[in-house]
Amino acid sequence: MTLPATGREWHLTARPQGWPEPGGFALREAPVRAPRAGQILVRNLHLSVDPYMRGRMDDVKSYAPPFELDRPMGGGAVGVVVASEAEGFAPGDHVLHGLGWREYATLDAEHAAKVSAGLAPLTTYLGVLGMPGLTAYAGLLEVASFKEGDAVFVSGAAGAVGSQVGQIARLKGASRVVGSAGSDEKVALLTGEYGFDAAFNYRNGPVARQLEEAAPDGIDVYFDNVGGEHLEAAIGSLRTHGRVAVCGMIAQYNATEPPAAPRNLAMVIGKRLRIQGMLVGDHSDLRPRFVEEVSAWIRSGELKYHETVVHGIENAVDAFLGMLRGQNVGKMVVSLDG
Repeated sequence: MTLPATGREWHLTARPQGWPEPGGFALREAPVRAPRAGQILVRNLHLSVDPYMRGRMDDVKSYAPPFELDRPMGGGAVGVVVASEAEGFAPGDHVLHGLGWREYATLDAEHAAKVSAGLAPLTTYLGVLGMPGLTAYAGLLEVASFKEGDAVFVSGAAGAVGSQVGQIARLKGASRVVGSAGSDEKVALLTGEYGFDAAFNYRNGPVARQLEEAAPDGIDVYFDNVGGEHLEAAIGSLRTHGRVAVCGMIAQYNATEPPAAPRNLAMVIGKRLRIQGMLVGDHSDLRPRFVEEVSAWIRSGELKYHETVVHGIENAVDAFLGMLRGQNVGKMVVSLDG
């Protein structure tokens, strides 16, 4: 087949101060390079936008290198192989890889994994069966050492990670599952479709008061996607020997001043709490068990998931900014039409 001459890709053109602005990104044409030995050329079908990407826009040392200015950004993507010079990959194969934010990607085949559209919709490999899903699974079961009978609180509970944490906790025998979200509609989704025992809209009043009402007997595990006031409230509600898995702190990703909370860290001592940060890359050994268990729950209907799909690569930045503002329900995905 004749390979396309060019494809569009998103570049970061300025490092944001506080909230990113659309003017700090540019959609540019770039040559499409034919694969060399050991490489594949992929036409991307679905792109992932995730909270961690905001941190990569800052020029600071972190667990992931910052995006380079005036270079294509990276992120999860699912696409179809259009040309291959790598053993084991053929045109028509679907693959998961890390060169998102663009229409075409040429990469070493060792950095791609085959996925099956027959086993699950391709978008699920970016969400419920992908990095966010494994984050939820590993964070709850391994980092937070969840055990049957624990009471669990999840912040950002209607998002791609949080919604799965709460459902896995319920399926594994939690005594109570509580979630927070940013709208009454999301709260209704949590207690309805997702089966949370209680949920609240953090915009409706102090988080600590609402959490105490939702979990009057306290909690054993807090899965933190938000930080700040939520973490302070959780520390107050945690029982002795409670555990916190810190996955994200989206409340301060765009802040220009240090957060006011938590102001009660001294309680960690008396309660003998364990607070542990997590990176999903440390838990790749769990992937086979995760895929087997979660895919079975999806097939049986025991685990529900939602996706918010934005169409067109030209709308990828809008999708990313909307995700940061909580406009998504479940995983935010950008699908490339055509």
